[in-house]
Amino acid sequence: MKIGGHQYSPDYAVSPGSVLEEELEARGISQAEFARRCGRSAKLISEIIAGKAPVEPLTAIQFERVLGVEASLWLGIESNYRLRLAQLAEAIKWVESVGWAKTFPIKELTTRNAIPKPVSDQDAVSKLLSFFGVGSVDAWKVKYASANVAYRHSPAFGSDEAILATWLRLGEVEAEGTDCADYNEATFRRNLGQIRGLTGGPFLDCFGKAQGICRESGVVLSVVKPLPKAAISGSAWWVSPRKAMIQLSARHLTGDHLWFIFLHGAAHLVLHSKKNVFIDAIRDKGQDDHITDADVEADTWAEDFLVPRSDWERFVASSPRAERAVRQFADRQGIAPGLVVGRLQYEGHLAWRKLNFLKTRLR
Repeated sequence: MKIGGHQYSPDYAVSPGSVLEEELEARGISQAEFARRCGRSAKLISEIIAGKAPVEPLTAIQFERVLGVEASLWLGIESNYRLRLAQLAEAIKWVESVGWAKTFPIKELTTRNAIPKPVSDQDAVSKLLSFFGVGSVDAWKVKYASANVAYRHSPAFGSDEAILATWLRLGEVEAEGTDCADYNEATFRRNLGQIRGLTGGPFLDCFGKAQGICRESGVVLSVVKPLPKAAISGSAWWVSPRKAMIQLSARHLTGDHLWFIFLHGAAHLVLHSKKNVFIDAIRDKGQDDHITDADVEADTWAEDFLVPRSDWERFVASSPRAERAVRQFADRQGIAPGLVVGRLQYEGHLAWRKLNFLKTRLR
């Protein structure tokens, strides 16, 4: 027997349970009576009719014997129903995926040649997933949206999750392609002393040397241009258990800022958990609403690493405002005078407009 005398091929999700319910009503057979005739529980028949339980091959054979409707037809309806449900679910996910893709700076990524230019919304989703190295949007959410990210933001700015993840991924791609030694904390701490002495030299040459020294310690030091609408100055995190990453944005385009953010990131690597991704955005003195305990520790470590606290306190007590005083102190400490100016300004000992010519300007 064939329902309607033709092959059943709906273009919408119709369950075998709804067909069964109509068939039983037409024949005047109750669900309980039908269950007894099939030798199955009334609960199973009720769940099939409700679409909660599938029609399996043995069940389809029993239906055929009781109702005279071929088992293959029941299985065909079941198969079409499950397929259509999957298609509808996929369509919903597709809409969500397109919306997800539109939150990313796709134009900026194509400009940077990070991804080829998408030819459609679907292609944009595909290219973004490939860029992030994940197989689905759900996988992306597990990797990025649920990541343990300890970060601070300037109260005046905010960084969108998609923008933040994109900037981190740009650094991750670079780190994955960079050869370096396995991370060794003792070597890294020792090499940081060498890098400290580079802060007073020509910036480009010295920063390049610092990158090489970091690689010898198992740390990739990289500058990744900031993305639009991102208030990110730097980050410190672990690409793998044997490779760390300090990623800088050079957002403020001054050497003192870049060196300090580097040391702030280095502090996170030597002081804090490998499970965290530390994101840093510059703030003005007193704007501490979003700063974490880990950031306070990193700030203190970086400051004391550059200048012993007792030396700094004596220097500040002299109310230094003259170029000569700053240069002499920087020379005694073996660091760039711009680092001294930047800290004086940050702590409120010097106006922001004063002595900025001692800072290295970057392009």
